[in-house]
Amino acid sequence: MKRSRLVLTGDEILDAGVQVTAQPPGKKNTTIHLLSGGEKALTALALVFSMFQLNPAPFCLLDEVDAPLDDHNTERFCELVRKMSHHSQFLFISHNKITMEIAEQLLGITMQEAGVSRVVAVDIEEAMKLSEAAA
Repeated sequence: MKRSRLVLTGDEILDAGVQVTAQPPGKKNTTIHLLSGGEKALTALALVFSMFQLNPAPFCLLDEVDAPLDDHNTERFCELVRKMSHHSQFLFISHNKITMEIAEQLLGITMQEAGVSRVVAVDIEEAMKLSEAAA
């Protein structure tokens, strides 16, 4: 992100909104509504992660935030989550293989029979031990 800004849109701080403007490299300064899906996602993630760096919370829940990202930006997102996971626990919902690779535990939902969902859990460390023992 080349430049971004947050502007309060009201006089009373408790009732004010926030206007987000962002200027990715090579683009004119514009509102977030005119950015691509990936640019919107990166702008929103930058805002959320900056708040977490300022005041870390015990956990962060992210739902499909990596969906509009290309592989390069997904890897950048994963590296940031990896670094920030020392202070906060990240729970994320994703269908992206790159993002799933950083997980310590995976939970999936499968539907072998129509209308019957089943939770499938995979402990990554345990799976790695089994894989190494088999080799």
